[in-house]
Parts: sequence; structure tokens; C-alpha cells
Amino acid sequence: MSDINYGRLIRDGLWNNNQALVALLGLCPLLAVTSTAINGLGLGIATTAVLVMSNATVSLIRNLVRQEVRLPVFVIVIASFVTAVELSMNAWFHDLYNVLGIFIPLIVTNCAIIGRAEAFASKNRLLPSIVDALAMGLGFTCALVTLGSMRELIGMGTLFSQADLMFGEIASGWTLSLGSDFKGMLLAILPPGAFLGMGLMIALKNIIDNRLTKTEPAAVSNTQSDMTPDTA
Repeated sequence: MSDINYGRLIRDGLWNNNQALVALLGLCPLLAVTSTAINGLGLGIATTAVLVMSNATVSLIRNLVRQEVRLPVFVIVIASFVTAVELSMNAWFHDLYNVLGIFIPLIVTNCAIIGRAEAFASKNRLLPSIVDALAMGLGFTCALVTLGSMRELIGMGTLFSQADLMFGEIASGWTLSLGSDFKGMLLAILPPGAFLGMGLMIALKNIIDNRLTKTEPAAVSNTQSDMTPDTA
């Protein structure tokens, strides 16, 4: 595939084929760890790192691996990078590593990663595979951070609490608060709140997509009418 449209790859990853909101992949960690925005950001960056490294590796070895054994090889590649990311987080982000817990090694079971390896990286060159992984990872991270921010704000009345877990002591004052009088809604940070928030995000995306679909034909029609010569 030589005529890669990088703009389309980025749009698909961030919006049109968002792995969380459209493909509905990786929902287990997405729903489980997004009690705060920082938790979502941490898992999103870890998932994106694994996605980029695995897509790049799969693209490089795509002509060396026999079709019959490609999936086990892809899983081994992904598991290797998940282990590297897990050890790195344990070494440099130990407190965040403890908060995210079992969901870091479970990145290996994220269907979005094996899906992109099989559907895209195994058929394309290195650069398009990296761009695809970055776009898909950023789209997934945006969904994690948005859901985490929404649950944290409604449930606890704060935003970016415990940012120091990721950014160090310099971020200890980054927490935004709605004030001590805000009691919060416990449901938002419980598992049902995750499902409700996810449903609202999917509904909002569908509403936006429907409105964009309705405006596109009108825009095309107006453009065509402007181009029609005046014969009166």
C-alpha cells in the first residue's frame, strides 16, 4: 500500500474508528481504572507505548513470519513490550504502578493492540504502522482521560488529583477543586458510574456524527448550486 493517507489514519484513530468509542475494544481497563483523570492518562500512555512498539516490530518482521504462526508471534511481541512497560513503570512510576495494579500486565489482552497488529501493521510499512498506532493510542487515551475526568469531577469534585504520581512533586498543586462544599456523587466513581459515563460518551459521539452527516450533503449541494451557470 503505497498511497497511504496519513490524515485519514489520524482521523480514524482519534475519532472515526476510535478503539474505545467505536470499536468498543479494551473496555475492561477503560471502565476499571478511570476513577480519576491521572489513572486514565497513565494507562493510556502505557497502552499507546505498547501499541507503537508492537506495531513497529510487527511491520518490520511481517515478511519474515509465516502466515500460519503469525498470531502467536504477534502475541509474544506484544507480551514482551508489555513486560518492558510494566518493569519501567515499576521502576520510575512506582506509586502509579501500584494504583493501576493488574491492569498494566493485562494490556497484553487488549484486543485493540492485537487487532491493529493483524489488521494494519502486518500489511504495511514501518512509518504508516507507527502513525496508525500513535493515532489509535491517542484516541484510546483521550477516551480514558475524558471518562476519568468526568467521573472524578462528578464523584469527588476534583480534577487531576494525585498528578504527582505521574509528574512528581512539581504537580502536587495541580489539583482543581469545586470547593469543600461540594459533596460529590459516589455513584460516579463506582463501577455503575463507569458504565453510565461510557454510555453518555458514546451517545454524544453518535449525536455529533449524525449532525456532521446531515450537514455534509447540504454543504455539497450548496457548493454544486454555486457552480451551476445562471441561464436565466
